[in-house]
Amino acid sequence: MFCMPLSYRISFVQSHYYEREDVALHGLAKFFRKNSDEEREHAQKFMKYQNSRGGRIVLQAIAAPSLQEWGSALDGLQAALDLEKQVNQSLLDIHVLASTHSDPHLTNFLEGEFLEEQVEAIKELADMITRLNRAGPTGLGEYIFDKELRD
Repeated sequence: MFCMPLSYRISFVQSHYYEREDVALHGLAKFFRKNSDEEREHAQKFMKYQNSRGGRIVLQAIAAPSLQEWGSALDGLQAALDLEKQVNQSLLDIHVLASTHSDPHLTNFLEGEFLEEQVEAIKELADMITRLNRAGPTGLGEYIFDKELRD
């Protein structure tokens, strides 16, 4: 299964979850909103590429994410990191398939548009998790971490 559409939906739902009045982590909401916008742009790049290669886009029903509440900032970031790793593996699998079928255009497209950016996203989330753990993943540490994301 290709995970990018799932990544877009989950980031979008996470942005609204952390914006709720009973969660109130607006910096994290801002981060996930930006992430959602980037994932939507990635999906659009794939659709444009598919059209340029003469393919057809077949839309399917959009299922709600299985998880719609994430608890702490740490829980949400860990879920996002796990999903980014899944997306990265999906992209690597497609890259292998393209290489196996001697499709240099697709391998170049994946390398130029996605693979390096995925590694950077994984590193950014892992760094954020480390910083949050150092600050204290709940209470004042979480508040200060969230405030940094807002500014």
